[in-house]
Amino acid sequence: MQHPLLRLSPKQDRRLKSGHPWAFSNELATTPEHRSWTPGGIVRLEGDDGWRFGTFMFNPHSLIAARLLDRDPAAEIGADWIQARLAAAVALRSKVAPGEHHRLVHAEADRLPGLIIDRFGDVAVVQANTAGMDRLLPEITAALLDLLPLRAIVARNDSASRVHEGLPQEVRLLHGEQADAVAEEGGVRFPIDPLGGQKTGFFYDQRVNRSLVASLAQGARVLDVFCHIGAFGLRAAAAGAASVTLVDSSQPALDHAMAAAATNDLQNVTALRGDAFDIMGSLAGQEFDIVVCDPPAFAKSKRDQDTGLRAYHRMARLAAPLVAPGGFLFVASCSHHAPLDMFSAQVASALSRAKRDARILHTGAAGPDHPVHPHLPESAYLKSLLFQLT
Repeated sequence: MQHPLLRLSPKQDRRLKSGHPWAFSNELATTPEHRSWTPGGIVRLEGDDGWRFGTFMFNPHSLIAARLLDRDPAAEIGADWIQARLAAAVALRSKVAPGEHHRLVHAEADRLPGLIIDRFGDVAVVQANTAGMDRLLPEITAALLDLLPLRAIVARNDSASRVHEGLPQEVRLLHGEQADAVAEEGGVRFPIDPLGGQKTGFFYDQRVNRSLVASLAQGARVLDVFCHIGAFGLRAAAAGAASVTLVDSSQPALDHAMAAAATNDLQNVTALRGDAFDIMGSLAGQEFDIVVCDPPAFAKSKRDQDTGLRAYHRMARLAAPLVAPGGFLFVASCSHHAPLDMFSAQVASALSRAKRDARILHTGAAGPDHPVHPHLPESAYLKSLLFQLT
């Protein structure tokens, strides 16, 4: 059976012909009938000239109305298709992030639009952020159980993006009875709570950057600001840091971090709770060999861009005086709306205001288990800078 046909409006095909995987609602020649179709249904998309773009999932209520699933317009999107896509994701991670702890699926870059899966050993945490992937959750669950030795699968479907798809927010078990889990990285074990923690429970995207910082940590005094559950700081402690100070506004996050420190028998780790900017100001006069600032997104939307960039400037200006001469400052942004050139300019300006000379040692991004779709630059959200300050 052919999928229902959806067409682009005239002269709206240039972007899709270049390889972009999305069609926006204002690009489609929709009718009242189309708008009554079930969100997440499967369609074949064609241009007004008959160009066949392939098989898409369609949500008539979303700005991103059609998302590419397969270049074959007759592709059967079912259990076998899901199994093949997930098997390809597993095979890739076996090469770029070996082991059982990584991001297993990164949405469009893994040709599974809107689907995020993080693996924590025998527990998988799934985010279905599009109506099409939400409808396929039974097939996704079955394929994961067939491909991997999993004890539990958690649906962490509470992201804001689901609201734009007309989907409810929920957190539930898809498989298993208990979802306690551990993230392992660099020999450090981080107990996590997939049902109650933040997002999927652990941020694998900074893995490569944490390893870089840890490589500098032997004998260092380390300050980890916006620490969340302390991944940068505890990796540094495991690498031989003389002392690690964790800073976060969330007491549960700090409790989690200190519990992880105890689990790994990491000594000389202390925690300070409070507003990160206030605490950095109160530490004026103290020096650390490494200062890490990995904040939450300061610019969550385009309208927040200016405010967010000012926040990154203030962050770097407060952090720079805390770095000992010859020490290192690591700063990061997970805001797509703070692109690297703007983010870098704000940090550089802040270092000048702090009267610190600096050199950039490394410009980083997310690790290879977070691949980027070449036509979706917004999926390259993470950027980082490692400086040595004099």
